[in-house]
Amino acid sequence: MSSSLDGSTPAGIVEMASAYYASATLFAALERGIFERVARLPGATAEALAGAGGDDPHGLRLLLDGCVALGLLVKQGEAYRNGEGAAQTLVPGAPHDLTRAIRYNQDVYPAWGRLAELARTGRPVEPPSLHLGADDARTRRFVLAMHGRALGIGRAVTPLLDLSCARRLLDVGGGPGTYTVLMAQAAPELRCCVLDLPPVAAIANELIDQAGLTSRVSTLPGDYHVTAFPSGQDVVTFFGVLHQEAPEVIRELLRRAHAALKPGGRVYVLDMMTDATRAHPRFAALFAINMALTAEHGWVFADSELASWLAEAGFVDSRCMPAPPPMPHMLMTASKPDK
Repeated sequence: MSSSLDGSTPAGIVEMASAYYASATLFAALERGIFERVARLPGATAEALAGAGGDDPHGLRLLLDGCVALGLLVKQGEAYRNGEGAAQTLVPGAPHDLTRAIRYNQDVYPAWGRLAELARTGRPVEPPSLHLGADDARTRRFVLAMHGRALGIGRAVTPLLDLSCARRLLDVGGGPGTYTVLMAQAAPELRCCVLDLPPVAAIANELIDQAGLTSRVSTLPGDYHVTAFPSGQDVVTFFGVLHQEAPEVIRELLRRAHAALKPGGRVYVLDMMTDATRAHPRFAALFAINMALTAEHGWVFADSELASWLAEAGFVDSRCMPAPPPMPHMLMTASKPDK
């Protein structure tokens, strides 16, 4: 199955109509622990793998062969092994473990089946509160998924940040605190604060404690829409936050960030962004739909819009750069004038 769907041709449209086969196969394989099982039993047959996990041999063979067709597994004779990509990202604890992030994609998978409802009503098809505190299990899966995702993104993005002279950093909507921990590890003199909702901050505290950074990374449980931003910051970050806010709210958050910064301080925005057409890049345009399905104001803004909002808030010298591949994000930075 191609990774480059093309809706401009009949063949591409036919392929597009069944593209969900691939994601459903991936989700099922993760749910059954296939990649972890194959890592423990490399070269095992379908029968052996079924016996090890309590699966039906026939049903599991179909799933295994589907994974082979997608390049997730490699098959030699009747023996299965993880493909290179799966070994790096789909085995829990692997160097670039994405299992938690992908499991959250599985959580929102049913919402995509209601996309026509979104088009008709303009409203999310499920309440955002499900993953922001109302459902404890869903909230925990969401926060841990963001942690797994942020580890991969943050390790690539943190070296792009100028933290050399920074001593205080506020991470607005910082979720699990993953980016904050990575920044604190990169800058030993830095003291950081993660502002997020109380149920999210509680999980962030666990992860910060696991990283051994409770002396330099704290949480501020609250709602960033109304909770005051602590003043005297050298850096304020909005990482993966603003795509769930309306333009007028983004403008206000940037104004408040400007007020919280010391003269010469910097703001960093890491997010999905489109060009001025709102239709490119393709992933960003589709991610906008994903956000709208589960968030009242979910969307993806254009990089040019963000630059104008930063200037309106009083920032200068805004610059935008792509995150290192394969991340589809953009990183924009701007500074508060020295005087």
